[in-house]
Amino acid sequence: MEATEITAIEDTDVLIVGAGPTGLALAIMLVRSGIKMQIVDKLLTGQNTSRAAVIHAHTLEVLESLGVSERLVKQGLTLTKFSIRDRDRILLRLRFDTLPTRYNYLLMLPQDKTEKVLIDILSEAGGGVHWGNAVEKLVETCDGIRACIETKQGKRIVNARFVIGADGMNSLVRESVGIEFSGGSYEQSFVLADVQMNGNFGNDEVMQFFSPAGLLVVAPLPGNRHRIVAMLDNAPAQPGIADVQALLDTRGPMHSVGKVTQMHWSSRFRLHHRVAERYRRRHFILVGDAAHVHSPAGGQGMNTGLVDACVLGRILSHAILQRGGDCQLDKYEMLRRPAALQVLKLAERLTKMAVMSGSSKQLVRNVALQAGNLIPLFRNRLAMNLSGLSRRTSAEIEF
Repeated sequence: MEATEITAIEDTDVLIVGAGPTGLALAIMLVRSGIKMQIVDKLLTGQNTSRAAVIHAHTLEVLESLGVSERLVKQGLTLTKFSIRDRDRILLRLRFDTLPTRYNYLLMLPQDKTEKVLIDILSEAGGGVHWGNAVEKLVETCDGIRACIETKQGKRIVNARFVIGADGMNSLVRESVGIEFSGGSYEQSFVLADVQMNGNFGNDEVMQFFSPAGLLVVAPLPGNRHRIVAMLDNAPAQPGIADVQALLDTRGPMHSVGKVTQMHWSSRFRLHHRVAERYRRRHFILVGDAAHVHSPAGGQGMNTGLVDACVLGRILSHAILQRGGDCQLDKYEMLRRPAALQVLKLAERLTKMAVMSGSSKQLVRNVALQAGNLIPLFRNRLAMNLSGLSRRTSAEIEF
């Protein structure tokens, strides 16, 4: 790279790569702590698709310190019921209104709305995202990391003490430092769609169908919309109304099924189940999907990343401001990697139940779920796991 190509050379304490929910939450914490930071994203603006759609109780507890939770709740839809069904038959029903938290519900809110709230709060705190900034190369130096960034105005250099990889499953940050991303991929593909439906089908609870034809999730969203998630061997690249309706007809209830009247957004995607071997190597640190990815079963992905961000924000701020040494940062991995492994295990169990084939195996599964539905301790334990409250530690609330 020639000097004439460089439009700016800047220094910062922390460079966050990726302005999804995880990166934004971390940026808010650092700005409020007085840490000099930059957050960049190769996109020209924030996402306009919803993707993640549920925020769990433990996540809302942790986000309280950012002043985020109240705003999210005001914009979202609160639900207290979650059921697993085989067509019209309820196999298991959980209640969240008895959980030991002030956020005793499932908060349904599309991810783009969550990101908008976080961006607004970051702006109010005096920060902002460098959109359209694509990190091309990261080079370690004696003082930290040198980032080469491509922008519309030209190339710029950012010298950072720490670089945070909040850049998703295909993380450049993780690959730059050579951290292994162990795990595998699911054979099946997934359909994701936000639709409008007529009637009163599924307006007051999240329903997960373990039908003989395969997995289907129907979840209400604000604005009388519904999130549809389904697993298929070969999903269409751009699912349409007819595709989603067919999933509802063949996997949902046989009576009172909703009719799709409008498609707001749809996508096909494939999923992996992977966890980074390490969350930190020298001045590189991973958060969110750059550190862990798994099945959408249970809606744990974005939630786990947001808690990552809040825990790391406290530890990193303390390390920089108190000059206590970088070894303090090892505490982040000690706290958050075991939590990710627990989440991965939970999502795997739910996914394996959903994709179970063979009528005899499905019958045994259904009987087991119905038996569990009769045991309050079993229902409470599963609700605690799904809400994240079972993984709650004092270190996540305050450091």
